[in-house]
Amino acid sequence: MTARYSIPDSSFHRVEEMIKKSRFITTMAHAPSVEAAREFIDRIRAEHPDATHNCWAFQAGPPGSTAHVGMSDDGEPHGTAGRPMLNVLLHAPVGEIACVVTRYFGGIKLGTGGLVRAYAGMVKVGLDTLPVRERIVPVQMEVVLDYSAITLFKRLLPEYEAVVLEEAFTVDARYVLEMPEERAEGLRLALEEMTNGTVLVELLQEERA
Repeated sequence: MTARYSIPDSSFHRVEEMIKKSRFITTMAHAPSVEAAREFIDRIRAEHPDATHNCWAFQAGPPGSTAHVGMSDDGEPHGTAGRPMLNVLLHAPVGEIACVVTRYFGGIKLGTGGLVRAYAGMVKVGLDTLPVRERIVPVQMEVVLDYSAITLFKRLLPEYEAVVLEEAFTVDARYVLEMPEERAEGLRLALEEMTNGTVLVELLQEERA
């Protein structure tokens, strides 16, 4: 699985458009799990109980993953809302996202093709303005090394995006670091090479953030 990717940066993002007199409201949120996605969908449906439709789709995993997805046409003709919405989400460079497109019918029917374009288009509009942040899986690492290696050790840290959480000085220097998961092995190898194998390195899995 990709260790880092973009996810929604806010718990609530909304855009709105009028399409042939129908009011379409797109609401998006971070959905790190199926449960979180369904809770969000229920909240939006409760907010708009009088809407003609509250169609939804979610993708609760890395971008493009279909392991944890869901969709609903919520009364629109089969395949005209949920599936087009999910297709847009699956092709977006954003993961862990849920989307509800609320429709208040304005009296003009859009037809099957028009509905597909409207629902897919509303998801695209939401994605175009969605604030995102990078999802990083952090790990913590304990490093014990000789005092003579401290200067070189600290010079290595920025290259591996590692930050010092704790430090202690007894017989040797002891550090607890935090860094992106995919950087840990590279830092371990670099430390072993730098110290000719005298460094002690341990991943603190139980303390993972």
